[in-house]
Amino acid sequence: MVNFVNRIEETVLSLLLVAMTLLVFVEVVLRFGFNTGIHWAQEVTLLTSAWFVLFGASYGVKVGAHIGVDVLVKRLPRAARRVVGATAVLLCLFYCALFLIGSWDYLDLLYMIDTELEDLPVPRWMAMSILLIGFGLLVIRFLQLLWKIIRGEEEGFHLSDEAEESLRLAEELAGMAKQEKKQ
Repeated sequence: MVNFVNRIEETVLSLLLVAMTLLVFVEVVLRFGFNTGIHWAQEVTLLTSAWFVLFGASYGVKVGAHIGVDVLVKRLPRAARRVVGATAVLLCLFYCALFLIGSWDYLDLLYMIDTELEDLPVPRWMAMSILLIGFGLLVIRFLQLLWKIIRGEEEGFHLSDEAEESLRLAEELAGMAKQEKKQ
């Protein structure tokens, strides 16, 4: 079941990225090549990118794609790292709760006003529902991470380590250069 949900999540993100890229490409070709365009393309591109970012934020928490400064935290003992990690997750949950409450109020207002998007006959509250979906998914990811910290399976966030990644890439390039010299 978990793999199925992961595949759905990755598929949605991929489709959003492909749709946004294709729409922008077609719009640029039409605008600069044929001096015309699609009147709703800008609005849909903006909404697609919002969906991509907010949907992708929770995926980034899951796979450890977010960057962070954890130099001091890495120097702490394991128990202290877990406390700091749990505190950070709780703060993130509080932040998401604030956004969820604000999103709910905003979507409720949009629903009551019953307006549509400027360029498409789609209710505005439907297009903006990613606010609830995105922050709801973030809450789920943060709760999963908090549970792993409590159980001792994790110490905190999985953060992308750009310095470590750069060193690994440099070593790979050096190895490739040595192989080319041998040939």
